[in-house]
Amino acid sequence: MTQTHPYKTSKVTAAVASYTAYGGYIKHKRRVIVIMALMTFVLAMISMGLGAYTLSPAQIVQGMFNASPDPTVDAIIQNIRLPRVLSAIVSGIALALAGCTYQATLRNPLASASTLGISQGAAFGASVAIILFADSTATSAVATVGSSTANPYLTGICAFIGAILSTVIILGLSSLRDMSSESIVLLGVALSAVFTAGTTLIQYFASDDQVATVIFWTFGDLTRVSTQQLRLLSIITAAGAIFIFCNRWNYNALETGDTLAYGLGISVKGARLSNTIIASLLASSVIACAGIINFVGLIAPHIMRRILGADYRYLLPASALCGSCVLIVADMLCNLLIPPTILPVSAITSLIGAPIFIYLLFKGVRH
Repeated sequence: MTQTHPYKTSKVTAAVASYTAYGGYIKHKRRVIVIMALMTFVLAMISMGLGAYTLSPAQIVQGMFNASPDPTVDAIIQNIRLPRVLSAIVSGIALALAGCTYQATLRNPLASASTLGISQGAAFGASVAIILFADSTATSAVATVGSSTANPYLTGICAFIGAILSTVIILGLSSLRDMSSESIVLLGVALSAVFTAGTTLIQYFASDDQVATVIFWTFGDLTRVSTQQLRLLSIITAAGAIFIFCNRWNYNALETGDTLAYGLGISVKGARLSNTIIASLLASSVIACAGIINFVGLIAPHIMRRILGADYRYLLPASALCGSCVLIVADMLCNLLIPPTILPVSAITSLIGAPIFIYLLFKGVRH
């Protein structure tokens, strides 16, 4: 009778145990992603039901398909609440994916569009488009807003140029020396001050109506995102998400350091440049449509990183869904805190995100 060597038996047992543990590890991560997707759906339904005119789930579903016996319900859902919720979902996905990408490519857990000065760069570019290229025949703030948002492409292009300019400066200066996470954030603070000063100077030479337009636009607000802008933002977000998900293995390699990433055949400089450009495109697209919305790209990845770890195969989709949840909740608070006044969503996200950012700074977050 053939006897199995005890050493071989122990190796097989260890391999089976390791495989079983890995299977449980993967199931846990997938389960979290499914839970986040369900949470996004539930929060979206709650958001569409709350307001001055409370709606039941059945009324919401009927209104979504324009099949309610009450035309008022159809009008509320189709024209107000559904577009706002969809804007929150798409914007949350874009900002969270941008934040995840910045943190992976720069190997900086404090990186996001709002902490690197990229949001301010995009805001500067969009302000240039609104003030310098707005319809000169506009005679009021409302008219100027309408003329500036009638062509979202120009505002979006200028916002993207401003975001790319900030990105190039960050990448260029950080590559000159090995900068710590805190140093890169301080560099972002300096860039934010520069772009804010530029925006202020442009406003100084603008008309009162144009200044009012820019100030109104910088109040991050999901209610003013038009159907055309939402469609364009959805296309850009979908394309950017596909690119980012295709690079998820590169992010895992970059987490281990440039040397190992080079050894795995990754062009570190090329990957870092291309991915930060895509992240800037996502962030600037949201800014061009909804204005500045701070800290979503910082909050969502950190929440999911604490739950799932730093495996970007699962961190990316979970962060995207978490970003949607954060923005939906912030939008609900905007509508419920001081009714009937609707607060700008950027105020709520800043109130939530700033304490978290301070906590991360004091804790000394490291990769």
